[in-house]
Amino acid sequence: MKDKILRGWRYFKKNGFVKTVKRLFLGLKIKLFGQKKQPEPQEYPVGPDEVELQRQRETVFPEPPFISVVVPLYNTELSYLEEMVNSVRAQTYSRWELCLADASDSNHAQVGEYCLSVACKDSRIRYRHLEKNLGISGNSNQAAEMARGDYIALLDHDDTYTPDALFEIAQAVVQFHPDVIYTDEDKISIEGKRYHPFYKPDWSPDLLYSQMYICHLLVFTKELFFAVGGFDEKASGSQDYDLMLRLSEQTKQIYHIPKVLYSWRETPSSTSINPNSKPYAHMAGLNALDAHLKRRYQGRAHAEETEYTYVYRARFHTLEKNPKVSVIIPTKDHPELLQNCVESILQKTNYPNYEILVLDNNSEEEKTFQLFKTLAQNERISVIPAKFDFNWSKLNNFGMQHATGDVFIFLNNDTQIISPDWMTFLAENALREEIGVVGALLLYEDGTIQHSGVVVGMGGWADHVYKGEKPVHYAPVFISPVINRNVLAVTGACMAISRATIKKIGQFNEDFIICGSDVEICLRAYHAGLYNLLCADARLYHLESKSRDAYIPEIDFTLSKKFYAPYREGEDPFYNPNLDKFSCVPRERSLK
Repeated sequence: MKDKILRGWRYFKKNGFVKTVKRLFLGLKIKLFGQKKQPEPQEYPVGPDEVELQRQRETVFPEPPFISVVVPLYNTELSYLEEMVNSVRAQTYSRWELCLADASDSNHAQVGEYCLSVACKDSRIRYRHLEKNLGISGNSNQAAEMARGDYIALLDHDDTYTPDALFEIAQAVVQFHPDVIYTDEDKISIEGKRYHPFYKPDWSPDLLYSQMYICHLLVFTKELFFAVGGFDEKASGSQDYDLMLRLSEQTKQIYHIPKVLYSWRETPSSTSINPNSKPYAHMAGLNALDAHLKRRYQGRAHAEETEYTYVYRARFHTLEKNPKVSVIIPTKDHPELLQNCVESILQKTNYPNYEILVLDNNSEEEKTFQLFKTLAQNERISVIPAKFDFNWSKLNNFGMQHATGDVFIFLNNDTQIISPDWMTFLAENALREEIGVVGALLLYEDGTIQHSGVVVGMGGWADHVYKGEKPVHYAPVFISPVINRNVLAVTGACMAISRATIKKIGQFNEDFIICGSDVEICLRAYHAGLYNLLCADARLYHLESKSRDAYIPEIDFTLSKKFYAPYREGEDPFYNPNLDKFSCVPRERSLK
């Protein structure tokens, strides 16, 4: 308690009264409203059977990689140490070495004694006693200095590998030659049970800007590790996050193995069970991300805290010259919906330079025309007749012809703004050179999620992940729905695309009539080497198609089948094949 009071006093002196109270309030808000309680430990069936393990033992790879497993030790509990070492010795892949760098003090001499005893039994185990404890980063660097392998695999002193972990790593190296590899993971409860698997997406740079989702198991070439300078001792607490950010600056050859190959042990003092156990680590992560963004974007980006521990917000300085944003809203009658939509934009948007283009697609009601006259009196708003049959793609392409902005926001008339900086967040990200299409977090009227990214192939076609769930920071098997991350597609109800991106990938496909072209343009952006983004910081209500019926023409199904095929038949790279594609709420896929 004394330490907590001292930390609070130092924070008060450094940041002042207002910021201190704000931080305390946000912490209370998280506890009361922002996060669900973690589930009770429940074991689940994982890993290959003995037949598969034997097949792996008998497999001979051409040019098999030599893998160095590096482990820094410090006053490690002997039972955990034994489990860790045994998990490495049990690997079905045999071309490895285990490098143990031990900084334990004299009261824990049994650590070194045990390591020396197992090293005598297995020549692949190498041990070095460190005269001084250099901290987690320094000790890890010492362990890495021992490595003779082509690849370095990280392992914490009280965690374990699954028996097939290094086999899967070796197989990925032989097939794809990546510079960096990461895998899925689970936890070992205090009772010793494996539970709570974390199924990750493939490489998602914007998700890494939000949190260190890579975590365990992390593997990289020894050459790349030393080229980036190894672990930075100034980043202790988030040294793995800082390292991953620096690795990503030097290579895009980053490969994800969608299998649980690592078990992270829960202890009362670990962040695996208590994220608030190491408050210094949160700030170390923020500083690491901020430094990375400044390097990556030549000083034109920075990192901010969010209300969630170990979750950050990357900000991009693309709006310094206040580029114009064109909001394009197709409509036909339903004047009450349009009025609420436009008024919410005018009243809540804090970005200064924007225009609104209302596309009148054959309205008939007198109330609608009266509203058009009222709206047209605002110098920001243009009402443009679009006298042709309804075609969502054609309408938005038509709107772009009349728009003067550098960013287009395509918006349904049955949406309403929630967050005042929604336009700022969408526009600053849409203007990034590496970004294709940006979507927002959309909520139903009851406050549950309507859209937090589209998974292509979900439900047999494409659907919204987390649909119907509460917008809270909670993700038992996948990524939280309320943090920014890359996705394969977003909904056309609210999507932002820069004029430069449209020039690169083309306009909406007008062969689609009602639905499907929003996903198709996202796929086109992805295939052009761009990343699409779910920007959860931008929030709106979506009343979901109250302005039209549920009819979908056959041509939309035909075209969707054609363009979605690789992901309907295969996998969406920003989801995970271990998850059930026929459930909008992420859950494990049934193996039956």
